[in-house]
Amino acid sequence: MSPFFRKVSRILAVFAAVVALTTGNGTAETIDSTYTKIQLQNCVQLETAAEEGTFGGSWECPGFKDQPVYVAEGDLRMFVSFGPFAADEPAAGQTLPNFNTVNDTLEWRLRDGRPFATILRWFPSYGDGSKTGSVLIVTQLKPGGETCQIARVDAQANKNANFLARQAADTMAGQFDCSRPPETIGNAGNYQ
Repeated sequence: MSPFFRKVSRILAVFAAVVALTTGNGTAETIDSTYTKIQLQNCVQLETAAEEGTFGGSWECPGFKDQPVYVAEGDLRMFVSFGPFAADEPAAGQTLPNFNTVNDTLEWRLRDGRPFATILRWFPSYGDGSKTGSVLIVTQLKPGGETCQIARVDAQANKNANFLARQAADTMAGQFDCSRPPETIGNAGNYQ
């Protein structure tokens, strides 16, 4: 074997050892994304809008591998949660302070094919309502009272917003204490 190939072989062996040490089980962990759509016309309506008042209704939508997605609207604000008891999770009560809507594309972060977090773009209104922002909200998926928003990234104040949101999902999800408010990642922007 030539000196070049021996050197490359040693580098690859060191890299494999580092990966094995960081994952703890000798195999590399795969993190990637998949996408689903939130289309209320394809969802099951759980509650209808109140005749009087500000409640706009709630729906259960299909998510990745039939993971339920709970969507509700109240006081011109959206609420999104996940899991078999999504309406009872902390995420079901979390929204942005300003009036808002959500995008229809939902990114699921997967670890070895299993969802552990989502990233969804929210559109808050500013001031008189003529301007709209763009905020990526990261939610950890941890059924049993720990599915909650963990991070918010203002997509207009951060050029690398998608990267920041994925990084927050990959490093924070599963460990975040839902009694705390979501963390602002990067430049705060105007959504608060």
